[in-house]
Amino acid sequence: MENEIIVGLDIGTTKIACFVGMRAENGKVKILGFGKTDSKGVEHGVVKSVTDTAESIRRAVSEAADQADVDIDEVWVGIAGQHIKSRPSHGSVMIPADHRLIEQEDVDRLINEQYNTMLEPGEEIIHIFPQQYIVDRESLSREISPVGVVGKTLEADFHMVTANVQNLQYIKYAVQDAGLHIKGVVLEPVASAKAVLDDSDRDAGVAMVDIGGGTTDIAIFHDGIIRHTEVLPLAGNAITNDIREGCNILKKQAESLKVKFGSCLVQAVSENDVISIPGIRSQAPREIYVKTLAGIINARTRMILEQVDYSIKLSGFHKKLIAGITLTGGGAQLKNIKELCELITTTDTRIGVPNEHLSTDSVSYTDLAHPMYATGIGLVLYGIEQSEAEHEDVVEEKAKATGQSNGKIDIFASMDMEPAEEPSPKAEEPAPEKPGKKEKKSKKDKGSENFEKTIGGFFKKLFDEGIDD
Repeated sequence: MENEIIVGLDIGTTKIACFVGMRAENGKVKILGFGKTDSKGVEHGVVKSVTDTAESIRRAVSEAADQADVDIDEVWVGIAGQHIKSRPSHGSVMIPADHRLIEQEDVDRLINEQYNTMLEPGEEIIHIFPQQYIVDRESLSREISPVGVVGKTLEADFHMVTANVQNLQYIKYAVQDAGLHIKGVVLEPVASAKAVLDDSDRDAGVAMVDIGGGTTDIAIFHDGIIRHTEVLPLAGNAITNDIREGCNILKKQAESLKVKFGSCLVQAVSENDVISIPGIRSQAPREIYVKTLAGIINARTRMILEQVDYSIKLSGFHKKLIAGITLTGGGAQLKNIKELCELITTTDTRIGVPNEHLSTDSVSYTDLAHPMYATGIGLVLYGIEQSEAEHEDVVEEKAKATGQSNGKIDIFASMDMEPAEEPSPKAEEPAPEKPGKKEKKSKKDKGSENFEKTIGGFFKKLFDEGIDD
Protein backbone atom coordinates (compact mmCIF):
# COMPACT_ATOMS: atom_id res chain seq x y z
CA MET A 1 0.00 0.00 0.00
CA GLU A 2 2.81 2.41 0.84
CA ASN A 3 3.82 4.56 -2.16
CA GLU A 4 1.32 2.80 -4.42
CA ILE A 5 1.36 4.27 -7.91
CA ILE A 6 -1.98 5.29 -9.43
CA VAL A 7 -2.62 6.19 -13.09
CA GLY A 8 -5.41 8.50 -14.26
CA LEU A 9 -6.51 8.64 -17.90
CA ASP A 10 -8.51 11.66 -19.05
CA ILE A 11 -10.17 10.82 -22.39
CA GLY A 12 -11.35 14.24 -23.51
CA THR A 13 -12.75 15.69 -26.70
CA THR A 14 -9.71 17.86 -27.45
CA LYS A 15 -6.96 16.00 -25.60
CA ILE A 16 -6.12 12.65 -24.04
CA ALA A 17 -3.90 13.01 -20.98
CA CYS A 18 -2.29 10.40 -18.73
CA PHE A 19 -1.11 11.14 -15.18
CA VAL A 20 1.06 8.84 -13.06
CA GLY A 21 1.04 9.77 -9.37
CA MET A 22 1.28 8.71 -5.76
CA ARG A 23 0.55 10.08 -2.29
CA ALA A 24 3.24 12.57 -1.22
CA GLU A 25 4.58 12.84 2.33
CA ASN A 26 2.63 16.06 2.87
CA GLY A 27 -0.64 14.31 1.98
CA LYS A 28 -0.91 15.85 -1.46
CA VAL A 29 -0.55 14.04 -4.77
CA LYS A 30 2.85 13.83 -6.45
CA ILE A 31 2.77 13.47 -10.22
CA LEU A 32 5.66 11.30 -11.39
CA GLY A 33 4.88 11.30 -15.09
CA PHE A 34 2.59 13.13 -17.50
CA GLY A 35 1.69 12.57 -21.14
CA LYS A 36 -0.69 14.41 -23.46
CA THR A 37 -1.72 14.08 -27.08
CA ASP A 38 -4.46 15.41 -29.34
CA SER A 39 -7.66 13.44 -29.02
CA LYS A 40 -8.81 11.58 -32.10
CA GLY A 41 -11.98 9.58 -32.37
CA VAL A 42 -13.83 11.37 -29.52
CA GLU A 43 -16.78 13.74 -29.91
CA HIS A 44 -18.57 15.47 -27.02
CA GLY A 45 -16.83 13.15 -24.56
CA VAL A 46 -17.99 9.97 -26.36
CA VAL A 47 -15.66 7.54 -28.12
CA LYS A 48 -16.67 7.29 -31.78
CA SER A 49 -13.64 5.57 -33.28
CA VAL A 50 -12.15 2.88 -31.05
CA THR A 51 -9.05 2.53 -33.24
CA ASP A 52 -8.19 6.25 -33.32
CA THR A 53 -8.89 6.67 -29.61
CA ALA A 54 -6.74 3.65 -28.72
CA GLU A 55 -3.83 5.07 -30.71
CA SER A 56 -4.11 8.44 -28.88
CA ILE A 57 -4.25 6.62 -25.54
CA ARG A 58 -1.11 4.63 -26.38
CA ARG A 59 0.83 7.81 -27.15
CA ALA A 60 -0.21 9.62 -23.97
CA VAL A 61 0.38 6.58 -21.75
CA SER A 62 3.77 5.82 -23.32
CA GLU A 63 4.95 9.39 -22.70
CA ALA A 64 3.80 9.32 -19.07
CA ALA A 65 5.32 5.88 -18.44
CA ASP A 66 8.70 6.92 -19.86
CA GLN A 67 8.79 10.06 -17.73
CA ALA A 68 7.80 8.19 -14.55
CA ASP A 69 10.00 5.20 -15.44
CA VAL A 70 7.23 2.73 -14.62
CA ASP A 71 5.20 0.09 -16.43
CA ILE A 72 1.51 0.97 -16.76
CA ASP A 73 -1.06 -1.78 -17.04
CA GLU A 74 -4.19 -0.42 -15.30
CA VAL A 75 -5.81 3.03 -15.24
CA TRP A 76 -8.63 4.99 -13.66
CA VAL A 77 -10.68 6.42 -16.55
CA GLY A 78 -12.83 9.55 -16.58
CA ILE A 79 -16.19 9.47 -18.32
CA ALA A 80 -18.44 12.29 -19.55
CA GLY A 81 -20.84 12.91 -22.41
CA GLN A 82 -24.46 13.81 -22.94
CA HIS A 83 -25.46 10.19 -22.27
CA ILE A 84 -24.67 10.67 -18.56
CA LYS A 85 -27.86 10.91 -16.49
CA SER A 86 -28.69 11.18 -12.81
CA ARG A 87 -31.76 10.25 -10.78
CA PRO A 88 -32.88 9.96 -7.15
CA SER A 89 -33.48 6.59 -5.53
CA HIS A 90 -34.71 5.22 -2.21
CA GLY A 91 -34.03 1.86 -0.60
CA SER A 92 -34.53 -0.02 2.65
CA VAL A 93 -33.38 -3.26 4.29
CA MET A 94 -34.32 -5.16 7.41
CA ILE A 95 -31.61 -5.63 10.02
CA PRO A 96 -31.06 -9.32 10.90
CA ALA A 97 -32.19 -10.37 14.37
CA ASP A 98 -28.68 -11.49 15.30
CA HIS A 99 -27.28 -7.98 14.69
CA ARG A 100 -27.47 -6.14 17.99
CA LEU A 101 -26.40 -2.95 16.18
CA ILE A 102 -26.41 -1.93 12.50
CA GLU A 103 -23.20 -3.16 10.95
CA GLN A 104 -21.22 -2.07 7.89
CA GLU A 105 -22.40 -5.14 6.01
CA ASP A 106 -25.99 -3.91 6.45
CA VAL A 107 -25.08 -0.55 4.91
CA ASP A 108 -23.21 -2.27 2.07
CA ARG A 109 -26.19 -4.52 1.45
CA LEU A 110 -28.50 -1.50 1.22
CA ILE A 111 -26.19 0.24 -1.27
CA ASN A 112 -25.64 -2.89 -3.35
CA GLU A 113 -29.38 -3.45 -3.64
CA GLN A 114 -29.64 -0.17 -5.54
CA TYR A 115 -27.83 -1.82 -8.44
CA ASN A 116 -31.02 -3.86 -8.95
CA THR A 117 -33.03 -0.68 -9.60
CA MET A 118 -35.04 -0.74 -12.82
CA LEU A 119 -33.33 1.49 -15.40
CA GLU A 120 -34.07 2.55 -18.92
CA PRO A 121 -32.85 0.07 -21.56
CA GLY A 122 -29.13 0.46 -22.28
CA GLU A 123 -28.27 2.23 -19.00
CA GLU A 124 -25.77 1.17 -16.35
CA ILE A 125 -25.08 2.60 -12.90
CA ILE A 126 -21.58 4.04 -12.44
CA HIS A 127 -21.98 5.89 -9.11
CA ILE A 128 -24.31 5.70 -6.10
CA PHE A 129 -24.06 8.57 -3.62
CA PRO A 130 -25.97 8.19 -0.29
CA GLN A 131 -27.83 11.37 0.65
CA GLN A 132 -29.64 10.63 3.92
CA TYR A 133 -29.80 7.57 6.17
CA ILE A 134 -32.97 6.72 8.09
CA VAL A 135 -33.15 4.22 10.98
CA ASP A 136 -36.60 3.07 12.12
CA ARG A 137 -38.13 6.05 10.28
CA GLU A 138 -35.91 8.53 12.08
CA SER A 139 -33.44 10.53 9.94
CA LEU A 140 -29.83 10.60 11.04
CA SER A 141 -27.77 13.78 10.91
CA ARG A 142 -24.78 13.83 8.56
CA GLU A 143 -22.36 13.55 11.50
CA ILE A 144 -23.83 10.21 12.63
CA SER A 145 -22.99 7.05 10.73
CA PRO A 146 -25.68 4.36 10.66
CA VAL A 147 -23.02 1.84 11.66
CA GLY A 148 -23.37 1.30 15.41
CA VAL A 149 -26.95 2.58 15.65
CA VAL A 150 -29.66 0.36 17.17
CA GLY A 151 -32.49 -0.31 14.76
CA LYS A 152 -34.65 -2.84 12.95
CA THR A 153 -34.87 -1.13 9.54
CA LEU A 154 -32.32 0.93 7.60
CA GLU A 155 -33.38 3.25 4.77
CA ALA A 156 -31.56 5.79 2.64
CA ASP A 157 -32.04 8.30 -0.16
CA PHE A 158 -29.51 8.05 -2.99
CA HIS A 159 -28.25 10.07 -5.95
CA MET A 160 -27.51 7.64 -8.78
CA VAL A 161 -25.45 8.38 -11.90
CA THR A 162 -25.94 6.25 -14.99
CA ALA A 163 -24.17 5.95 -18.33
CA ASN A 164 -24.99 4.42 -21.68
CA VAL A 165 -23.79 0.80 -21.77
CA GLN A 166 -22.66 1.04 -25.39
CA ASN A 167 -20.54 4.14 -24.72
CA LEU A 168 -19.01 2.40 -21.72
CA GLN A 169 -18.13 -0.53 -23.93
CA TYR A 170 -16.46 1.75 -26.50
CA ILE A 171 -14.25 3.21 -23.76
CA LYS A 172 -13.42 -0.30 -22.55
CA TYR A 173 -12.53 -1.45 -26.07
CA ALA A 174 -10.31 1.59 -26.70
CA VAL A 175 -8.44 1.12 -23.42
CA GLN A 176 -8.05 -2.61 -23.99
CA ASP A 177 -6.80 -2.05 -27.54
CA ALA A 178 -4.17 0.24 -26.03
CA GLY A 179 -2.99 -2.72 -23.93
CA LEU A 180 -4.45 -1.52 -20.61
CA HIS A 181 -6.91 -2.66 -17.98
CA ILE A 182 -9.57 -0.37 -16.46
CA LYS A 183 -9.31 -0.20 -12.67
CA GLY A 184 -12.42 1.96 -12.40
CA VAL A 185 -14.62 4.44 -14.26
CA VAL A 186 -15.19 7.85 -12.66
CA LEU A 187 -17.57 10.63 -13.63
CA GLU A 188 -15.33 13.49 -14.74
CA PRO A 189 -16.91 16.25 -12.61
CA VAL A 190 -16.49 14.01 -9.55
CA ALA A 191 -12.79 13.63 -10.40
CA SER A 192 -12.32 17.35 -11.11
CA ALA A 193 -13.93 18.22 -7.79
CA LYS A 194 -11.29 16.09 -6.03
CA ALA A 195 -8.59 18.34 -7.48
CA VAL A 196 -10.05 21.83 -7.04
CA LEU A 197 -12.31 21.65 -3.96
CA ASP A 198 -11.63 21.05 -0.27
CA ASP A 199 -13.81 19.92 2.62
CA SER A 200 -14.84 23.46 3.55
CA ASP A 201 -16.14 24.05 0.01
CA ARG A 202 -18.19 20.86 0.08
CA ASP A 203 -19.59 21.61 3.54
CA ALA A 204 -20.52 25.20 2.72
CA GLY A 205 -22.13 24.36 -0.63
CA VAL A 206 -20.43 24.79 -4.00
CA ALA A 207 -21.15 24.23 -7.68
CA MET A 208 -18.13 22.88 -9.55
CA VAL A 209 -18.37 23.67 -13.28
CA ASP A 210 -15.79 22.01 -15.55
CA ILE A 211 -15.85 23.60 -19.01
CA GLY A 212 -14.01 21.18 -21.27
CA GLY A 213 -13.75 20.89 -25.02
CA GLY A 214 -16.90 18.89 -25.76
CA THR A 215 -18.95 19.04 -22.56
CA THR A 216 -19.56 21.25 -19.55
CA ASP A 217 -19.78 19.12 -16.41
CA ILE A 218 -21.56 20.22 -13.24
CA ALA A 219 -21.28 18.76 -9.73
CA ILE A 220 -23.05 20.41 -6.78
CA PHE A 221 -21.99 19.70 -3.19
CA HIS A 222 -23.72 20.64 0.06
CA ASP A 223 -23.11 19.49 3.65
CA GLY A 224 -20.12 17.54 2.36
CA ILE A 225 -22.23 15.38 0.01
CA ILE A 226 -22.56 15.43 -3.77
CA ARG A 227 -26.16 16.41 -4.43
CA HIS A 228 -26.50 16.97 -8.18
CA THR A 229 -24.60 16.09 -11.34
CA GLU A 230 -25.22 17.03 -14.96
CA VAL A 231 -23.35 17.03 -18.27
CA LEU A 232 -24.15 19.74 -20.83
CA PRO A 233 -23.28 19.16 -24.52
CA LEU A 234 -21.88 22.68 -25.06
CA ALA A 235 -18.31 23.72 -24.20
CA GLY A 236 -15.06 25.19 -25.53
CA ASN A 237 -15.22 23.61 -28.99
CA ALA A 238 -18.50 25.37 -29.69
CA ILE A 239 -16.81 28.72 -29.00
CA THR A 240 -13.91 27.80 -31.30
CA ASN A 241 -16.28 26.77 -34.09
CA ASP A 242 -18.19 30.04 -33.75
CA ILE A 243 -14.94 32.01 -34.16
CA ARG A 244 -13.94 29.87 -37.12
CA GLU A 245 -17.20 30.46 -38.94
CA GLY A 246 -17.65 34.08 -37.86
CA CYS A 247 -14.14 35.11 -38.89
CA ASN A 248 -13.80 32.64 -41.79
CA ILE A 249 -10.48 31.22 -40.61
CA LEU A 250 -8.97 27.81 -39.86
CA LYS A 251 -9.95 25.94 -36.70
CA LYS A 252 -6.37 26.00 -35.42
CA GLN A 253 -6.25 29.76 -35.92
CA ALA A 254 -9.61 30.17 -34.20
CA GLU A 255 -8.41 28.21 -31.14
CA SER A 256 -5.24 30.33 -30.97
CA LEU A 257 -7.25 33.57 -31.18
CA LYS A 258 -9.60 32.41 -28.43
CA VAL A 259 -6.79 31.59 -26.03
CA LYS A 260 -4.45 34.53 -26.73
CA PHE A 261 -6.77 37.44 -27.49
CA GLY A 262 -10.27 36.35 -26.53
CA SER A 263 -12.42 37.96 -23.85
CA CYS A 264 -15.86 37.12 -22.51
CA LEU A 265 -16.72 40.79 -22.00
CA VAL A 266 -17.02 43.09 -25.02
CA GLN A 267 -16.70 46.21 -22.86
CA ALA A 268 -13.35 45.00 -21.54
CA VAL A 269 -11.54 45.33 -24.92
CA SER A 270 -10.50 48.32 -26.98
CA GLU A 271 -12.55 49.54 -29.92
CA ASN A 272 -9.59 49.86 -32.30
CA ASP A 273 -7.40 46.83 -31.53
CA VAL A 274 -6.89 44.68 -34.61
CA ILE A 275 -5.43 41.18 -35.02
CA SER A 276 -3.73 40.20 -38.30
CA ILE A 277 -4.18 36.58 -39.39
CA PRO A 278 -1.73 35.22 -42.02
CA GLY A 279 -3.42 34.28 -45.29
CA ILE A 280 -3.36 30.81 -46.76
CA ARG A 281 -0.73 30.40 -49.48
CA SER A 282 -0.76 33.62 -51.52
CA GLN A 283 -3.81 35.15 -49.87
CA ALA A 284 -3.50 38.51 -48.14
CA PRO A 285 -3.52 38.60 -44.31
CA ARG A 286 -6.93 38.80 -42.69
CA GLU A 287 -7.62 41.50 -40.10
CA ILE A 288 -10.03 40.88 -37.25
CA TYR A 289 -11.14 43.43 -34.66
CA VAL A 290 -10.62 42.26 -31.09
CA LYS A 291 -14.04 43.64 -30.26
CA THR A 292 -15.62 41.43 -32.93
CA LEU A 293 -13.79 38.42 -31.49
CA ALA A 294 -15.03 39.30 -27.99
CA GLY A 295 -18.59 39.59 -29.27
CA ILE A 296 -18.50 36.08 -30.73
CA ILE A 297 -17.00 34.60 -27.56
CA ASN A 298 -19.44 36.47 -25.32
CA ALA A 299 -22.50 35.18 -27.17
CA ARG A 300 -21.58 31.49 -26.93
CA THR A 301 -20.10 31.67 -23.42
CA ARG A 302 -23.20 33.46 -22.20
CA MET A 303 -25.34 30.66 -23.63
CA ILE A 304 -23.25 28.02 -21.81
CA LEU A 305 -23.34 29.87 -18.49
CA GLU A 306 -27.07 30.48 -18.76
CA GLN A 307 -27.58 26.73 -19.08
CA VAL A 308 -25.29 26.23 -16.07
CA ASP A 309 -27.37 28.72 -14.09
CA TYR A 310 -30.58 26.96 -15.10
CA SER A 311 -29.16 23.58 -14.04
CA ILE A 312 -28.09 24.94 -10.64
CA LYS A 313 -31.53 26.45 -10.02
CA LEU A 314 -33.24 23.25 -11.14
CA SER A 315 -31.23 21.32 -8.54
CA GLY A 316 -32.80 23.39 -5.74
CA PHE A 317 -29.43 24.30 -4.21
CA HIS A 318 -28.89 27.69 -5.84
CA LYS A 319 -29.59 29.49 -2.56
CA LYS A 320 -27.34 27.18 -0.55
CA LEU A 321 -24.04 27.75 -2.36
CA ILE A 322 -22.14 29.64 0.32
CA ALA A 323 -18.86 28.81 -1.43
CA GLY A 324 -20.32 29.94 -4.75
CA ILE A 325 -19.26 28.56 -8.13
CA THR A 326 -15.85 27.12 -9.00
CA LEU A 327 -14.96 27.17 -12.70
CA THR A 328 -12.32 24.78 -13.98
CA GLY A 329 -11.35 22.94 -17.17
CA GLY A 330 -9.78 24.39 -20.30
CA GLY A 331 -12.68 26.80 -20.79
CA ALA A 332 -11.94 28.45 -17.44
CA GLN A 333 -8.83 30.06 -18.95
CA LEU A 334 -10.97 32.43 -21.03
CA LYS A 335 -10.35 36.02 -20.03
CA ASN A 336 -13.13 37.62 -17.93
CA ILE A 337 -15.15 34.40 -17.71
CA LYS A 338 -15.27 34.76 -13.92
CA GLU A 339 -16.86 38.20 -14.22
CA LEU A 340 -19.35 37.03 -16.84
CA CYS A 341 -20.34 34.06 -14.70
CA GLU A 342 -20.99 36.31 -11.70
CA LEU A 343 -23.01 38.66 -13.91
CA ILE A 344 -25.25 35.85 -15.21
CA THR A 345 -25.62 33.73 -12.08
CA THR A 346 -25.36 36.53 -9.46
CA THR A 347 -23.16 34.10 -7.51
CA ASP A 348 -19.58 34.51 -6.28
CA THR A 349 -17.23 32.72 -8.65
CA ARG A 350 -13.59 31.65 -8.61
CA ILE A 351 -11.26 29.80 -10.98
CA GLY A 352 -10.31 26.36 -9.63
CA VAL A 353 -6.79 25.12 -10.25
CA PRO A 354 -5.46 21.74 -9.02
CA ASN A 355 -2.42 23.21 -7.23
CA GLU A 356 -4.28 23.00 -3.88
CA HIS A 357 -3.78 19.23 -3.84
CA LEU A 358 -0.69 19.05 -6.07
CA SER A 359 2.72 18.53 -4.48
CA THR A 360 5.31 21.08 -5.58
CA ASP A 361 7.84 18.33 -6.31
CA SER A 362 5.61 16.98 -9.08
CA VAL A 363 7.06 16.90 -12.58
CA SER A 364 6.23 20.03 -14.59
CA TYR A 365 4.45 21.48 -11.54
CA THR A 366 3.99 24.93 -13.10
CA ASP A 367 2.43 23.48 -16.25
CA LEU A 368 0.17 21.05 -14.38
CA ALA A 369 -1.20 23.72 -12.02
CA HIS A 370 -3.72 24.65 -14.70
CA PRO A 371 -7.53 24.27 -14.81
CA MET A 372 -7.38 22.03 -17.89
CA TYR A 373 -5.62 19.29 -15.89
CA ALA A 374 -8.10 19.20 -13.02
CA THR A 375 -9.79 16.03 -14.26
CA GLY A 376 -6.56 14.07 -14.78
CA ILE A 377 -5.08 14.98 -11.41
CA GLY A 378 -8.47 14.37 -9.79
CA LEU A 379 -8.53 10.85 -11.23
CA VAL A 380 -5.20 10.12 -9.53
CA LEU A 381 -6.53 11.51 -6.24
CA TYR A 382 -9.71 9.46 -6.57
CA GLY A 383 -7.70 6.30 -7.23
CA ILE A 384 -5.42 6.97 -4.25
CA GLU A 385 -8.38 7.46 -1.90
CA GLN A 386 -10.11 4.30 -3.14
CA SER A 387 -6.91 2.30 -2.70
CA GLU A 388 -6.41 3.67 0.82
CA ALA A 389 -10.02 2.87 1.73
CA GLU A 390 -9.60 -0.72 0.53
CA HIS A 391 -6.40 -1.02 2.55
CA GLU A 392 -8.14 0.28 5.68
CA ASP A 393 -10.95 -2.27 5.22
CA VAL A 394 -8.41 -5.09 5.03
CA VAL A 395 -6.62 -3.84 8.14
CA GLU A 396 -9.92 -3.53 10.01
CA GLU A 397 -10.93 -7.08 9.10
CA LYS A 398 -7.59 -8.38 10.35
CA ALA A 399 -7.95 -6.28 13.51
CA LYS A 400 -11.36 -7.77 14.24
CA ALA A 401 -10.00 -11.27 13.78
CA THR A 402 -7.25 -10.60 16.35
CA GLY A 403 -9.43 -8.74 18.85
CA GLN A 404 -8.07 -5.33 17.88
CA SER A 405 -9.71 -2.36 16.18
CA ASN A 406 -8.21 0.88 14.92
CA GLY A 407 -4.84 -0.09 16.34
CA LYS A 408 -6.18 -0.55 19.89
CA ILE A 409 -6.71 -3.77 21.81
CA ASP A 410 -10.37 -4.59 22.31
CA ILE A 411 -10.52 -5.36 26.03
CA PHE A 412 -14.07 -6.70 25.64
CA ALA A 413 -13.25 -9.13 22.84
CA SER A 414 -12.43 -12.07 25.13
CA MET A 415 -14.85 -11.25 27.91
CA ASP A 416 -17.99 -13.25 28.61
CA MET A 417 -20.73 -10.61 28.57
CA GLU A 418 -23.27 -12.91 30.30
CA PRO A 419 -23.94 -12.38 34.05
CA ALA A 420 -21.21 -13.99 36.13
CA GLU A 421 -22.08 -17.00 38.24
CA GLU A 422 -21.13 -17.48 41.87
CA PRO A 423 -17.60 -18.94 42.07
CA SER A 424 -17.54 -22.62 42.92
CA PRO A 425 -15.72 -23.64 46.10
CA LYS A 426 -12.21 -24.92 45.76
CA ALA A 427 -11.77 -28.65 45.66
CA GLU A 428 -10.18 -28.73 49.07
CA GLU A 429 -11.20 -30.21 52.38
CA PRO A 430 -13.69 -27.80 53.96
CA ALA A 431 -12.62 -25.99 57.12
CA PRO A 432 -14.34 -27.12 60.31
CA GLU A 433 -17.35 -24.97 61.13
CA LYS A 434 -17.05 -22.96 64.29
CA PRO A 435 -19.54 -23.73 67.04
CA GLY A 436 -22.62 -21.54 66.98
CA LYS A 437 -21.77 -19.90 63.62
CA LYS A 438 -24.62 -19.90 61.14
CA GLU A 439 -24.29 -20.16 57.40
CA LYS A 440 -23.71 -16.76 55.80
CA LYS A 441 -26.70 -15.56 53.79
CA SER A 442 -26.71 -13.47 50.69
CA LYS A 443 -28.12 -9.95 50.69
CA LYS A 444 -31.16 -11.25 48.84
CA ASP A 445 -31.78 -13.95 51.48
CA LYS A 446 -31.35 -11.43 54.29
CA GLY A 447 -33.79 -9.05 52.67
CA SER A 448 -36.44 -11.74 52.27
CA GLU A 449 -35.94 -12.88 55.88
CA ASN A 450 -36.29 -9.34 57.26
CA PHE A 451 -39.41 -8.77 55.17
CA GLU A 452 -41.00 -11.98 56.46
CA LYS A 453 -40.15 -11.07 60.07
CA THR A 454 -41.69 -7.62 59.70
CA ILE A 455 -44.96 -8.88 58.19
CA GLY A 456 -45.20 -11.74 60.69
CA GLY A 457 -44.67 -9.38 63.61
CA PHE A 458 -47.35 -7.02 62.35
CA PHE A 459 -50.05 -9.67 62.10
CA LYS A 460 -49.05 -11.27 65.45
CA LYS A 461 -49.44 -7.93 67.22
CA LEU A 462 -52.72 -7.29 65.42
CA PHE A 463 -54.33 -10.54 66.55
CA ASP A 464 -52.87 -10.41 70.11
CA GLU A 465 -54.34 -6.96 70.79
CA GLY A 466 -57.59 -7.62 69.00
CA ILE A 467 -59.54 -5.43 66.57
CA ASP A 468 -61.77 -2.71 67.91
CA ASP A 469 -65.35 -2.88 66.69
